Amino acid sequence: MRISTKAAANIASTALFVSAAAVTLGATTADAATTCNQTSTATKQDVSTLGVTMNYSKTVQSASIGVGTTVEYTIVVGTTGIGNPYVNQIVDYPPAGFGAPTSAKVTAFHVGGGQVTENVTPTVSGAGWAVNSTGWFVNSGNPVTLVIDYTLPMNTVASDVTSGGISVGGTAGVGTSLPGLTSCFGARINNPGEAITGSANAGGFGSGTNGLSSTGSVSDQIIQIIKTSLS
Repeated sequence: MRISTKAAANIASTALFVSAAAVTLGATTADAATTCNQTSTATKQDVSTLGVTMNYSKTVQSASIGVGTTVEYTIVVGTTGIGNPYVNQIVDYPPAGFGAPTSAKVTAFHVGGGQVTENVTPTVSGAGWAVNSTGWFVNSGNPVTLVIDYTLPMNTVASDVTSGGISVGGTAGVGTSLPGLTSCFGARINNPGEAITGSANAGGFGSGTNGLSSTGSVSDQIIQIIKTSLS
């Protein structure tokens, strides 16, 4: 059976893809042994909080994110008390090298409306990006939540990416600076075989299980490529 030049080229490229995939999967497994936490939490209870505990958290949406796609951080400011601290500023500190946020929204309690989500426009605040208000109400059942999006720069190498922390301004002891409230994820580069097989995610190469999702596998992709090339 003769194999066309095009088929031979596709099969050769597939071999390169398999080799690269093996390297990528091995690197992912090795990285799993290191500490890269998607979520950090912190509390504050001192004389300024009047016996009430303030709670803070920061989370990134995925453990693995591809370059050029969205990185989304969720920051939550809450309290265990029934008092009424007001948050008037949240500053997010993204990883070094990130550009301006692409979008941001705040969910907070509004009298007569309950929890309401609104788009907000971040402004530069030192090395971070701030969202401001005349006062977002906080109590034990109504935290303030900021969701802020960035684009993962295309020149990011495949490695762990750790953000900076946050700072919060407001009344009744809610204000604080938390540089250690970070979030971490693994950045993914594009697979060499994507030019042949299409999007790695669409072909079953996801970000959850060492580069493979339940919808596909390396062997499935190879078999399909060879069948197509020989047809």
